[in-house]
Amino acid sequence: MSQSPQLLLLLLLPLLGAGLAPLAARRYTRGAALAASLATGAALLLALGMLPAVAGGAVPSLTLPWIPALGLALTLRLDGLALTFALLVLAIGLLVSVYARYYLPADAPRGRFHALMLIFQAAMLGLVLAGNLLWLVLCWELTSLLSFLLIAFDPASRAARRGAGIALLMTAAGGIALLAGLLLLGQVVGSYDLDAVLAAGETIRAHPLHGPILVLILLGVFTKSAQFPLHAWLPAAMAAPTPVSAYLHSATLVKAGVFLLARLWPVFSPAELWFPLVGGVGLVTFVFGAYVALFKHDLKGLLAYSTISHLGLMVFLLGLGTPLAAVAGLFHALNHAVFKASLFMAAGIIDHETGTRDMRRLRGLFTCLPITATLALVAAGAMAGVPLLNGFLSKEMFFAETLDPPVAAAAPDALKALLNTLLPGAAVLGGLLSVAYSLRFGHDVFFNGPPTGQCPPREPSWWMRLPVAALVAVCVLVGVLPQQTVAPLLTTASTGMLRAPGAAAAAVPLPEFHLALWQGLTPAVWMSAAALALGMLVYALRRPLFRWHRMYFPRLRAARLYHRSGEALVAHARALLARLGPATLPVSAAWLFAAAVAAGAAGWWIGAADTTGRGATDWRSVLPVDVPSLAAALVLASGVLAIARHPDRRLAAVLWTGAVGLVVSLTFAHFSAPDLALTQIAVEVITTLLLLVVLVQLPTAPAGGRMAPGRSAPGAAPDQRLRLALAGAAGVGSAALAAVALLRPEATIAEWFLEHAAPAAHAANVVNAILVDFRALDTLGEITVLAMAGLGVHLLLAPQAESEPDTSTATEPPPAPLLLRVLALLVLPAALLLAAHLLLRGHAAPGGGFVAGLVIATALVLDQLAWGVPERPRPRALSLIGAGLVLAWLAALGPLLLGEDVLTSLHWDGRVPLLGAVGLSSTLVFDTGVLLVVAGSLLAVFRRLGAQSAAAPGASRTVGRR
Repeated sequence: MSQSPQLLLLLLLPLLGAGLAPLAARRYTRGAALAASLATGAALLLALGMLPAVAGGAVPSLTLPWIPALGLALTLRLDGLALTFALLVLAIGLLVSVYARYYLPADAPRGRFHALMLIFQAAMLGLVLAGNLLWLVLCWELTSLLSFLLIAFDPASRAARRGAGIALLMTAAGGIALLAGLLLLGQVVGSYDLDAVLAAGETIRAHPLHGPILVLILLGVFTKSAQFPLHAWLPAAMAAPTPVSAYLHSATLVKAGVFLLARLWPVFSPAELWFPLVGGVGLVTFVFGAYVALFKHDLKGLLAYSTISHLGLMVFLLGLGTPLAAVAGLFHALNHAVFKASLFMAAGIIDHETGTRDMRRLRGLFTCLPITATLALVAAGAMAGVPLLNGFLSKEMFFAETLDPPVAAAAPDALKALLNTLLPGAAVLGGLLSVAYSLRFGHDVFFNGPPTGQCPPREPSWWMRLPVAALVAVCVLVGVLPQQTVAPLLTTASTGMLRAPGAAAAAVPLPEFHLALWQGLTPAVWMSAAALALGMLVYALRRPLFRWHRMYFPRLRAARLYHRSGEALVAHARALLARLGPATLPVSAAWLFAAAVAAGAAGWWIGAADTTGRGATDWRSVLPVDVPSLAAALVLASGVLAIARHPDRRLAAVLWTGAVGLVVSLTFAHFSAPDLALTQIAVEVITTLLLLVVLVQLPTAPAGGRMAPGRSAPGAAPDQRLRLALAGAAGVGSAALAAVALLRPEATIAEWFLEHAAPAAHAANVVNAILVDFRALDTLGEITVLAMAGLGVHLLLAPQAESEPDTSTATEPPPAPLLLRVLALLVLPAALLLAAHLLLRGHAAPGGGFVAGLVIATALVLDQLAWGVPERPRPRALSLIGAGLVLAWLAALGPLLLGEDVLTSLHWDGRVPLLGAVGLSSTLVFDTGVLLVVAGSLLAVFRRLGAQSAAAPGASRTVGRR
């Protein structure tokens, strides 16, 4: 396979458009749609340019290493299957962009809409082009998250918010199952590379974990493709804007599950479990969705359940396990995307012009909207499988595949007869129901009597109808000239699906198929005719059928079932919480510590049996008992006892806690860990300052400075003896764990870090090299979490307009002591110089961005304690956090532009006038980002706490008494 950077450009073009769309919307009302159309059109032209090579058998690919040790890489591969779905995503995405330009109201946030649509488009392209299982899961989850944002695009709509929540919860839960299944699959194969997985089909099917892997993957597929009974999210998602429904629920989101089934078809389809699980669920979904669609009064509700039905049809065809049935499933996936997108857009035009989607209030619209009606009727005919349209061809292939399938031939005689009757019967039943609801969509809306009122609806702009007309034209062209239009693309897609690399290529030959409007008087033709005739009969008898449905199925609502299940789950969770104890911080901490102690004890018990190779340990060589150690232990014990005996003296407790921390830092220094000692000292100082600020907000102490002891509410906290036992067990366990780690005689990874710090990271300080070089990914995640915590505190403690204190009668707190003000003036510049020194020397000596950020935060907190927080404080905490994250991520991703791996350290040695030899490393940029995030987060916390303290009554008196 040749390396092709064009694949990366295919992903970047939609992202570029997403960045330009909001900017264009500010300059021009329709600018966002124009930017989206240009970006999508450029990507579509690029994909079409690669079509001849892929059709000829080439498989362009591109691999950018991400985390090789975990098997994670940005691997893109473009075979026929991936290219077909990419063309589907881009072509319909282009038409939806044009349609949305005229559908969205003038006051809608068009820039945000098109940016979200383009980012979603990039996530779908990443999914279909994925050549690595972990990258596939990442894109899979991105589509779930972005679909949530698109469905809930209108924040004022309660239905949209609820539908988006249901969609996110169900698809994300399925994504977790998919992740587990693909992780197991990668472990079985020994690689997460897609080519390796596709070539290891026999190994996977022979493995004992084959069944659990298949079930987990299918849970992810069935949730995304809305298979019964995991379909509740798709009807709820119809609250989204119509362009979103036309895109997500015809060609992209719901097709992700079908795509993954097709992608893994060579691996799992020969297994015995494949047909019962995949084919059975697909057939039930096909009939169920068609039945419910017939009784829906909302246009988009009808189209939603018809989508569920057609998705079940595709899943059933892939589940049959034969190559020709899989080709038919792909063919119907293409046809469905075309006619369903056009139907959603037509429903949007009707809603846009009439203000309603309720078919009970719509009739006779053909005289008002003749062009829209004609286009919608043709698309509905394709959905019903009417001859001369594309849906007829794929449904005829579907009917043919249900006649005497190989799974029935291999079954016992009794089961064989049942399958030979059940499969064709269910196919005809679903087919006639699809004809009935298609007739209802067309006849009830556009005919069914004279229009209501004076025919106020009018045809929309021609540009709004153009996407619908283009898709309907495809329906007709494919239906009349299938061999000349869609057959080459279907052959290319089928080749990519069936001909897996390696040994599987010879095992699954490409079946012969010929697409033609007339195949003779075959049984499939008679089944199609029966479905059409019986479907018209069912529609003619719809009124008694509706009465029968209301009588026997009054509560057939997927959303209602979902909400009842959710309510039952919450009720059981509350009952369990009531048994475990009240949800207070002490109780939660007790359970947490108990679980940690139990887990540690279990690990110790299991590991104690294996003492092979462990030599004798000389405790004195590692833990010498000398005078400084005894003094430190006595100070620690005194501090702990003082805190325990006088919990009511808050200020004393804070000071003793700081003293304990300082002793711990001296212990680090004693054991030759200066980096830890520096960090511990800085943490203790800033923690003490923040605790003093918090003390101001506590109730005022009575005269004498002692708080009256009180009793907690019954059940509010565990018994004191239980808390003491848990704390003691946790402390002893931590000490034992540290001792075991220090006393291991065998070599550890520390030796490797010491050996490679200088040559690999150009660092003399091994600790800093671990943080910003060897384990930089961990540090990047930690500062991201720290930034989220700082932002969370900033938002949670933000003053509310209705609860702001009345400052007209409030008294200003007394100024800070003069000594504190003078001290702050002296400390701030010195601390800034010290922080710069620690940052610059971090790679060569104890220091680094984390401790430098703590020093800066301490100085700024002290300065604002002395002089107060101004109305517009500088620097802004949120600006520091944002700048730090940007710098850290730039340092992480920047090496990609030079062809290196992510988080690769780039080093430069040279001579600078007046300074001499100078060495610069990209880790300095990363470390600066860490500094800014740490300082900004602590500053955000302090300023919010300071604002709360200023609003607390009697704050100054409380501090004075303590």
